[in-house]
Amino acid sequence: MSLFARPPVRRTRDGRFAVSLSAPERELLELLPQQVAGLLDEPSDPSLQRLFPPAYHKPDDAEHAEEYRRLMQDDLLGHHREALQVLATTARATELSEEEVLAWMRAINSIRLVLGTRLDVSEDDDPLDATTPEQQIYLLLGYFQECVIDALSS
Repeated sequence: MSLFARPPVRRTRDGRFAVSLSAPERELLELLPQQVAGLLDEPSDPSLQRLFPPAYHKPDDAEHAEEYRRLMQDDLLGHHREALQVLATTARATELSEEEVLAWMRAINSIRLVLGTRLDVSEDDDPLDATTPEQQIYLLLGYFQECVIDALSS
């Protein structure tokens, strides 16, 4: 079942990607990356836990986990910030390059991870039972992400 008559992101004959979104959807894709980027300045925020999962899960690996975090945190933050920035600055574009679409995919995934953590989304949740605006945004972003992946694979 499609929410749109035409997918909101699709590959064009010249290898670029056409973007067909409403003004409110574009506004959402401008604002959400800015909000998540602001959270990145608060690394202890619990909603970021899925963006920065621990490298080691054993309690006796705390030293290794801290070393990994110290070595990788800045790099991971940079990748997240870059993708979020691309999404925010190209949200009103009607055509994107493949590099920009890949950044959209990473940014939408990051936003969904943060929102999913805040909503306490699990694999057991019924995805069609979206009763709050936040849950509806989460589902809409999932649909956008699916369309981006489909467009990239076409």
